[in-house]
Amino acid sequence: MNTITTHWRKQLRNTARPAYLLLAELIADDIKTGRLGVRDRLPTLRELAADLELNYTTVARGYAEARKRGLIDSRAGTGTFIRSGSPSLRLRGGSGAEMTMNMPPEPDDEHLMARLHDSASRAFAQADLHDLLRYQDFGGTAHDREAAMHWLRPFVPDAGIDRILVCPGIHGVLTALFSQLARPGELICVESLTYPGVKAIAAQLGVQLHALQLDDDGPIADAFEHACRTLKPKALYCNPTLLNPTAGTVSRARREALADVALRYAVPIIEDDAYGMLPRQTPAAIATLAPGLTYYVSGFSKCFGAGLRSAYVCSPTVVQSQRLAGAMRATTVMASPITNALTALWVEDGTAEAMLQAVRSESMARQALAARHLGSSGLQAHPEGFHAWLPLTPGWSPVEFASYLRTQNVGVVASAAFSTDGDPPEAVRICLGGPMSREQCDQALRLIADTLAHPLHPHATLRGG
Repeated sequence: MNTITTHWRKQLRNTARPAYLLLAELIADDIKTGRLGVRDRLPTLRELAADLELNYTTVARGYAEARKRGLIDSRAGTGTFIRSGSPSLRLRGGSGAEMTMNMPPEPDDEHLMARLHDSASRAFAQADLHDLLRYQDFGGTAHDREAAMHWLRPFVPDAGIDRILVCPGIHGVLTALFSQLARPGELICVESLTYPGVKAIAAQLGVQLHALQLDDDGPIADAFEHACRTLKPKALYCNPTLLNPTAGTVSRARREALADVALRYAVPIIEDDAYGMLPRQTPAAIATLAPGLTYYVSGFSKCFGAGLRSAYVCSPTVVQSQRLAGAMRATTVMASPITNALTALWVEDGTAEAMLQAVRSESMARQALAARHLGSSGLQAHPEGFHAWLPLTPGWSPVEFASYLRTQNVGVVASAAFSTDGDPPEAVRICLGGPMSREQCDQALRLIADTLAHPLHPHATLRGG
């Protein structure tokens, strides 16, 4: 009998707790105190049952409980080993490693938070509250649209106030554009991996999605041209900067090629640049390459906070902007004047830029953690973004990997959620933002890395080769 099992035997003798539960707790305690370390081999079930004077079934239940808690890993032919010292993490509501919703990190900056509070107080102290509580024309006031023009000009230099609408969130803009550009049964081209909300919008409207395969430069232009020639799509939707989910950015040359095809076939482009503000350097917006066809969409949910439901869309022409305003008015009535007023103030007084810089800085710190823990596993990410794309080892399927992590209270999203061609790759998306702290993010990434390194878990899919 070794010293570890001697210690366990003494503990088991002095308690009335179920032995199998206590066994799992003893393993956890010994990991925390350093008596057991990662990769340490534990006795076999029969050996431990004999050492502890327990029956085989009780020890098997104890190991099963320890395995459920992510403490050990059993491999046929090699034995049972300590899996990781990383504890399972509580999810939102509990609250910690919720890595499914693609939300920006929340900077731990007291001065910035004080600035947000102060500016919000000033905004409402100076406002005519009756005016903010009335119906307004769709698209925001002239003041709101001037702030939007200021925010968009670095990306769309010719954005004019008469072509800009202030809207209640990017998702609502996309719904209106899909309904306006395509009728039920008609087709819109999208990336083969794309924002899941687009799939939901298309399903709701009865619009068909045609997947364009991706390479390192973005959607393949030849595939887009073939679709234009043979399928007559009504629009091209793309998320060209920090694509959700892969974090890839469409190259300048590929943007030019896609714009060229769209111009030759007169196909409108929906440029969803939700993440475009995060990188300090990006290729020219497609809206600058095909200005007469492109609806440029941006907002604050990915560079400020998901609760700031304010989006800006610059349409190709004044007439198209007016038509879009009519389509959106039918579904959303108007963007909240209160939200618009607050957003406009934060853009004008520099608070929005300060928040963007803080989100970018925190994202960079978390991406450094992700690179440290998962970089050797082929992680795809941008250093200034807050989501990452993780290819999986052959021992896991994406759904089972995500499901197993969920039992450890870490949430990630399997690739099927993003697939538009029915052939999702073996990968998951990880969000590094949201309400979790940097320390919780680090713990979750450690747990993900350890899970990836030990694929032969009872819930994993075993594959030959």
